[in-house]
Amino acid sequence: MPIYDSILIPGGGLINDGSLPPWTIARLEHVLTLEDECHWIILLSGGTVHKPPPLNPSGFPFFESHEMAKYLSSAGISSDRLLSEISSYDTIGNAYFARMLFTEPLTLKKLLIVTSEFHMPRTKAIFECVFNLPPLPYKYEMNFEISPDDGLSPPALSARVQRENNSLFNLRSSIQKINTLEDFTIWLYTEHAAYAPNKPFKPITDDELKSY
Repeated sequence: MPIYDSILIPGGGLINDGSLPPWTIARLEHVLTLEDECHWIILLSGGTVHKPPPLNPSGFPFFESHEMAKYLSSAGISSDRLLSEISSYDTIGNAYFARMLFTEPLTLKKLLIVTSEFHMPRTKAIFECVFNLPPLPYKYEMNFEISPDDGLSPPALSARVQRENNSLFNLRSSIQKINTLEDFTIWLYTEHAAYAPNKPFKPITDDELKSY
């Protein structure tokens, strides 16, 4: 019997040619070692708001989750087990749309979230927040596993870790008054710069950009 109903993998960005960066590949390689422990594998993210999406030869954007699904499929995972989400553009959206589009419609209760070491503290905080907001049709059981930060230079990794720490601090301040899924939905679409209209983005450094 599988241990988990689903394994979820947040997006890690795309290289300019549309290929996956090493740290995202490390997440997927880790999942390949766990493929017998779940039924569904959910790939998360349409892209990022921090840079324009790479375009395919036909001029259409590559979607992060689709490229991750292609990688797992080429490694032997049946496409019938792969679910791709393309609505989110950051980790908060990854969690929100995973719950809205997949875990509750499919009654997926036991979840494993896999992401890079640099990304894990904020990812864990976000998923635990989003997946505990009432109304809850059932109690989620969430587990987390870390994959290595492959491919990031020391300056890029240091910059991203600092950004993650700052973002986690700001997130905790922002969601203190959020107590329900309704509250969160309103906050996401009225206050979060990735989803709300006319909200300014904070500038991102060149070293930070190398990890997106």
